[in-house]
Amino acid sequence: MTVYITSTGAFLPGPPISVGEVEGILGAVHGKPSSLRVQIQKANKIETRHYAIDENQNTTHSNTEMASNAAEQCLDRAFLTRDKVGMLAVASTQGDLPAPGMASMVQAELGLPAIEILTTHGICSSSMMALKAAWNSLRLGDHEAAVVVSSELSSRLLKKQRYEAATESTYASKRIDFNTEFLRWMLSDGAGALLLQDKPAPKGFSFKIDWIHGFSHAHALPTCMSVGSAGLPDDERTWQDYDTYGEAEKAGALLLRQEVRLLDNIVRMGVDGYLRLVEDGISIPGEIDHFLCHYSSHHFRDKILDLLDAAGVGIPEDRWWTNLYTRGNTGAASLFIMIDEFLRTDEVTLNEGDTILCFVPESGRFNTTYMQLTAVKS
Repeated sequence: MTVYITSTGAFLPGPPISVGEVEGILGAVHGKPSSLRVQIQKANKIETRHYAIDENQNTTHSNTEMASNAAEQCLDRAFLTRDKVGMLAVASTQGDLPAPGMASMVQAELGLPAIEILTTHGICSSSMMALKAAWNSLRLGDHEAAVVVSSELSSRLLKKQRYEAATESTYASKRIDFNTEFLRWMLSDGAGALLLQDKPAPKGFSFKIDWIHGFSHAHALPTCMSVGSAGLPDDERTWQDYDTYGEAEKAGALLLRQEVRLLDNIVRMGVDGYLRLVEDGISIPGEIDHFLCHYSSHHFRDKILDLLDAAGVGIPEDRWWTNLYTRGNTGAASLFIMIDEFLRTDEVTLNEGDTILCFVPESGRFNTTYMQLTAVKS
């Protein structure tokens, strides 16, 4: 059965935050401005972003609220009644609660009764996992409509108090820990939602889902992005192995980390995965009209371009579209927010039959995911 994305929605909390305002929202650790912020921001070239915390680091919107707001907008734009929605799939790196799953919380917030739910946990690619599960459910005929939501509230992990509480970590001892600080200036908050149906919308554009594929390389490479350990090679404890949560926090086991030296692997793995799809005849680069690539920083854009060209599967740069520079890197929510804006922006000329290739790499332990859509107009 053919499945279509028939409606989209997005929610970005608060006003846009400029490059110079970021540290004022997240807070200066120990009252000292960061010596790395400008360097990292210059590389990622993100001009504005959104946070669900205020200048006092108080939460303004929960992750559940952001997800629900995006879903509400998506459903308000849809050409169906809510009782037709049979499934809710929700993705996030971390919900508001460790348990129950975030889908339960979003269902309750939305007031959707007696539906099938799914929570997918990961990092950036968790949204594609949720989307593929909903897509397959409709293909099997289990439901005629499903809502897929992805929401990220990373700023709660990035506020100054988290770092100041890590009194035993290298960061607290005033030594620069690039891997620990890196993501402070990379990530932001937001939510996106997609409505899937077994038929196109009766008006406007829908996106037919042609295929979704993913390749995990966790067997080949160590963990690159994580939260839950102190980041020490001789200490295998996770945050739950400490005697108290307070001890875990002091050790820095609750800080978000990126092993920056491993990051270039995600570009190589991503291009290798796409080359595999081309070799198998699943994707034809010359037939791609629009390329929506969730690269986390401008730093990686040229690397991806060069490797695709070197492999003979290049996609012309004028077919690339992103909102990274104005919306920020919202992790798992990035692609859904991107699809919503892509569908509505005047920057893009969308025609019946256009092919859209979507690529979401995840640096957690190197999972690369791909999707092809075809524009359908009613």
